[in-house]
This record gives sequence, structure tokens and C-alpha cells, in this order.
Amino acid sequence: MKFLPTSLAGAWIVDLEPRGDERGFFARTWCEREAATVGLHPRWVQANTSFSRDVGTLRGMHYQQAPWQEAKLVRCTRGTIFDAIMDLRTVSPTYLRWFGVELSAENHRALYVPEDFAHGFLTLTGDVEIQYLVSQFYTPQAKRGLRWNDPAVGIRWPGAATVISDKDARWPDVKEAGQ
Repeated sequence: MKFLPTSLAGAWIVDLEPRGDERGFFARTWCEREAATVGLHPRWVQANTSFSRDVGTLRGMHYQQAPWQEAKLVRCTRGTIFDAIMDLRTVSPTYLRWFGVELSAENHRALYVPEDFAHGFLTLTGDVEIQYLVSQFYTPQAKRGLRWNDPAVGIRWPGAATVISDKDARWPDVKEAGQ
């Protein structure tokens, strides 16, 4: 595994190091020992799958409030997404900045999302499947979100959001949420 730092403190792109032969390849998608070399020590407690049928499906920007913050390791196993994260740590030098990366079944990349980050994605193809590990159990009363297109944040989505849930469409702006 290769850990590539992003422009946001503590967030990492995780690339595979495939070992191949005539059959195909094998690669680790997570190794606690290797992750520790860059300061990552999450304890994964859930593995989740998300499926989106249509191009332009937007999910986000989600997070869980304290004390149920969660780290995530997000991988696209079918199709292609643009994955976006936003730093919500008030003491961070990258507070309220965002980062985005394309994850696909072809590039085998993953994105490590630290605690206290909002996370969302836009499908760039149809029939997209996402697999992600989370470090905290889902806690409905802790679920929060921020407006995916808040001009104060300015995430540059690479396409139109044509399918979005009512709940995701109603999340508040950063300022309204008190961030």
C-alpha cells in the first residue's frame, strides 16, 4: 500500500501495490501496521456498501458529531465517483477546506477520511458501488450534514448533481450549522 498525503491534514489517498501474474493480481486494501507508519490507528467497527443507480447521484456531505465521530476508508468497487471531503476541525490549519479525488473500480484507489471531516460523493457513471470501513458504529442521533454546494466552501464538483435525497438537499450551510 502507498499512502499519499492530500492537501488536508490527516487525509490520505491509499493506492494499492498489486502483485500480479498471468492470473491477475493480489493487493492488500488495508494493513494496520502499514497505516501506523503514517499515523493512522483506526479501529474499524463496520463495513458498509452504497449502491447508486444513476449518473449524477450526490450523497453528502455527511458526518457524525462528537462523541461519535468516525474515520472512513472509502473505495469504489464498481463504476466511478468523485469523492469529496471537508475538514471540520476548528483547530486544524486546513479548517473548512475541501479535497476531492476520483475513485473508480479501475484505479483501485481509496480515500482515508479522518474523524471530524464531512464526506460526500457524486457518481460519474451509473451502477456505482462503494465499499467503506468506518471506525464508529452508526449513531442516528449523531448524524449531521452540510450543504453540498455551499458557496462559502466552493467544492468544484465535476458534474451536475441530478439525483439527491430531500434530506441531503436540506442540510444547512457551514455558517448556519455553526461550523
